[in-house]
Amino acid sequence: MMVVYDPACRISSKKALHHAYFNGIEEKLEELGWETLPHPPYSPDISLSDYHLFCSMRNHLAGNRFKDVQEVEKWLTDFFAFKQANFYAEGIHSLHGRWKQILLTYGEYIVD
Repeated sequence: MMVVYDPACRISSKKALHHAYFNGIEEKLEELGWETLPHPPYSPDISLSDYHLFCSMRNHLAGNRFKDVQEVEKWLTDFFAFKQANFYAEGIHSLHGRWKQILLTYGEYIVD
């Protein structure tokens, strides 16, 4: 039996409770001889929708209504075409500080 186990769920404001709970899961899986597959790395605070690009996109999408897929595709093409290169660079450079903040707060959600 193989299990994809996500230890990132351990990070919580209720650290002690979750730590004990997830350690119990790890011990039980080991006891049963189940192989655990590593979960792809990610932060529970930075889902794809929290990334710089998608926050900007969400703000621009507010109030828009599309009648078909072609309108959505055109809107996306225009959105990306009008963004300057520094927009993408700023988003990428901000990740380091954001990751550091996540580590310092033990994964608590960061409000922008």
